[in-house]
Amino acid sequence: MTNVLIVDDAKFMRVTLTTMLQNENYVIVGEAENGKEAIEMYKELKPDIVTMDITMPVMNGIDALRAIREFDTQAKIVVCSAMGQQKVVLEAIEIGASDFIVKPFDENRVIDTIERVLHK
Repeated sequence: MTNVLIVDDAKFMRVTLTTMLQNENYVIVGEAENGKEAIEMYKELKPDIVTMDITMPVMNGIDALRAIREFDTQAKIVVCSAMGQQKVVLEAIEIGASDFIVKPFDENRVIDTIERVLHK
């Protein structure tokens, strides 16, 4: 079983990802609304993979990604961004994001990306 932590400030996006991933038998161990919550939950839950929104209140996904990678250099984190955020996505990859998914989500692409990152 693969444990997933979903991080997004929009409840609708968390529900969408949860449904897609549960349909493929992933276990959603937690949902965070901002980067600060994401870091705390990552340390507590130690998920196999994280989906991380970039634009969030309190702490953005880039800062959370950086903090989680400092805590665990092997962390598998897939950033989720809106169209046209290439610069931010590149920054995330440089910091250590495993891959990225573009919103709005395409279910097949989400599953393919998660599978690829888990089996790298």
